[in-house]
Amino acid sequence: MHLAHGASARTVPQRIAARDIFWWLTRTRVVSAPADSRIGRRLRANDPIIDTSRTALRAAGIRFRPRAATGAGRTISFADGTSLRPDSVLWAKGYRHDDRWIKIPGALDDDGAVRTSGLDTPTPGLHVLGRSWQRSRGSALLGFVAQDARLLATRMATKGTVPRR
Repeated sequence: MHLAHGASARTVPQRIAARDIFWWLTRTRVVSAPADSRIGRRLRANDPIIDTSRTALRAAGIRFRPRAATGAGRTISFADGTSLRPDSVLWAKGYRHDDRWIKIPGALDDDGAVRTSGLDTPTPGLHVLGRSWQRSRGSALLGFVAQDARLLATRMATKGTVPRR
């Protein structure tokens, strides 16, 4: 298996003091701290990525490669000029949003990101979910995004924007 990666981000380990980091985040209530709270603002300013160590990944047989630069047919080319013809590809674009594909007047800000305030956008019918710090640290985490999803579903049902079957 191969893992192509771009620039390194600030990371924290998955386990700290023999406990999963999510145990600590839940126990200290950091994961549910509102984005606009004092702790939320402080954490957002220096938000790390929860990471598995490269040593552990290498031990599991992962081979690291530089950023994937192009894909044509069955060939993936990397930033260092090497290439690979994999049987399958899982493409994860990284940790930055790129919403420029959305072509709804007024939906995007000057940087090309969807205009949001928490779970809300100013564009009727356009909803976003799973983004970092939408409501809390948990907003972008698989184990916690369900709270935001339930709230958004309730709002949509109340406003009658959920399609009927």
